[in-house]
Amino acid sequence: MTLLITAAAAVISTIIWYSTIQKKDMKLGTLCLMYWGASLMWLIDSIVEYVELGADFFAPESADMINDAFLGISVVIFGLIIWLVILLIKDPSGIIKNVLFKKNAK
Repeated sequence: MTLLITAAAAVISTIIWYSTIQKKDMKLGTLCLMYWGASLMWLIDSIVEYVELGADFFAPESADMINDAFLGISVVIFGLIIWLVILLIKDPSGIIKNVLFKKNAK
């Protein structure tokens, strides 16, 4: 479930990155790389778990699926938070800098 959620986030962010004009300004490439990295990590984790469990891998309990879904959603939200912090620190449009200097000028 975590693999599906992070892969969906990676595909959606890649489509948005590819279709937008302001690629560098919004740092969407960073967001895409974070989600693709997480998807790759969960893919490797799924392969290792399949090797360990065999056919039982395809019959998870409902509690495990709920935990995996919660973890996948948490990863997507945490990736968005990291991306927003990077965006606020880089301040590509200069909005935060303008607001801070206007307050100091008064």
